[in-house]
Amino acid sequence: MTNTHHTPTAGTGSAAKASKGEKLASWADGRVGLFSLAKANLRKIFPDHWSFMLGEVALYSFIVIILTGVYLTLFFKPSMTEVAYHGRYTPLNGILMSDAYKSTLDISFDIRGGLLLRQLHHWAALVFIMAMLVHMMRVFFTGAFRKPRELNWLFGAGLLILGMFDGFMGYSLPDDLLSGTGIRFMEGAILSLPIIGTYIVMFLFGGEYPGTIWVPRLFTVHVLLIPGIMLGLLVAHLILVFYHKHTQGYGPGRTNKNVVGMPLMPVYMAKAGGFFFLVTGVLGIFSAIAQVNPIWAYGPYRPDQVTTDAQPDWYMGYSEGLIRVMPGWEINFLGHTLVLGVLIPLMVFPLILLALWLYPFFEAWLTGDHGEHHITERPRNNPSRTAFGAAWISEYALLLVGGGNDLFATHFHLSLNAITWTVRIGFFVLPVLVFVITKRWCLGLQRRDREKILHGRESGIIVRKPHGEYLEVHEPLPQADLYALTAHAQPKPFELPPPVDENGTRRKIGWSDRFRARLARAYFGEGGQIPKPTAEEYREVIEAHGHAEPHPVTEARH
Repeated sequence: MTNTHHTPTAGTGSAAKASKGEKLASWADGRVGLFSLAKANLRKIFPDHWSFMLGEVALYSFIVIILTGVYLTLFFKPSMTEVAYHGRYTPLNGILMSDAYKSTLDISFDIRGGLLLRQLHHWAALVFIMAMLVHMMRVFFTGAFRKPRELNWLFGAGLLILGMFDGFMGYSLPDDLLSGTGIRFMEGAILSLPIIGTYIVMFLFGGEYPGTIWVPRLFTVHVLLIPGIMLGLLVAHLILVFYHKHTQGYGPGRTNKNVVGMPLMPVYMAKAGGFFFLVTGVLGIFSAIAQVNPIWAYGPYRPDQVTTDAQPDWYMGYSEGLIRVMPGWEINFLGHTLVLGVLIPLMVFPLILLALWLYPFFEAWLTGDHGEHHITERPRNNPSRTAFGAAWISEYALLLVGGGNDLFATHFHLSLNAITWTVRIGFFVLPVLVFVITKRWCLGLQRRDREKILHGRESGIIVRKPHGEYLEVHEPLPQADLYALTAHAQPKPFELPPPVDENGTRRKIGWSDRFRARLARAYFGEGGQIPKPTAEEYREVIEAHGHAEPHPVTEARH
């Protein structure tokens, strides 16, 4: 059964009355251009690839964080006023604690669904940061950060860093013994700053640590300042994604000037809506069956106590590792004691992040590439970048081990000192080793692709020559596969201009340009990649062997 809309015929002098919804839509369109905006964007094409789900997981987790955070804010009391607890958790009855800790206990045991939403909020934060990190790794390894997306890469880096610190502040708000230990850790790191450290601590805590105002201040920053900045960065990030379009992999019909995929409405929106509920459901399952941050097991914070097995959430674990493996060095400089055992890790902490976040500009500087790129690269086709990213991940993972060296020692019955010294040595050795291995791995995969292009794929057909030699027939690749394997552009290192210009005048080439050229040759030059087969090489193989090239069986297997 279909509904038909009857329009009045010309000359009748009457018109069908518009519905209230149509009037409202017309009113909005006359003021904000709703129809033209929808027409231009609702049919926007999005590439269909599973890796784009990583960014969606981060987005949907952030939405869950906001929704659950609003609910928890209704019951949490950000106050350090000391009160006596009398609630359902009887082991703590009569214990003096802050209002912040008491209200968190009330949320967990007295508010219907409070504990579930507390855990959902915490799990969503963990998954949000993990999804952002993995999403940025996908962008990094595929080169999706190249022009014109460098600014969006920095927006993503800002979201990740702010998310890390906001998460740290979030699990510090309940004022339990574990979170208080983390705050004391932060206070010690700030105090290691020469001259200004003491002033910063006095400002943050309103006097001597722990003071009485740091929970209210932390609450304001956690629920208002940082989420507001993150929301602005997220909106800017999504606007640039819409403006620049999604990147897409090499394939038939895909160029820098088009996008092959599904329209936003209705296909992509239907998938995105279903995926949002799927992510929320999985987070709900985690929250229902996996306990996280049981503050009642730690008790209220007291400055003269510290929890055993005190560990931060995983994303701040590498900062803990830096502190734990650093020797406890102290020096006296101009009458000031410099606690290098804390100050050096505090300086290295942001450098590890910046090494990755500023890489897009480093690579563009080495190659001198100023063109736009809307097609992603296979990680193997840029061995140096892939090796750099793998080395960074190895460094991060190693420091996570250092941050939990006591747990590794007790659970695996190892020496704590042996683990600490392994992390200390590995901090300098492991990234170099991973870089070399990963680069050679990528070069080996490039050689394999080159052989596949020139000699085709193994057909499984074995033939025997008159003299008894067994050969396997190789079939040429389909054109779509050939295109996907050869369409990428290999990075070229920056080269110095000729020493003499067209007028015969000697150019002035500074030491910085010479250094840039040498570094670029070492990074992207000879030995940094396997040249792609040329069209002439491919035609020579086809002409010499025809459409099916026999190869020795042993060689094919090798």
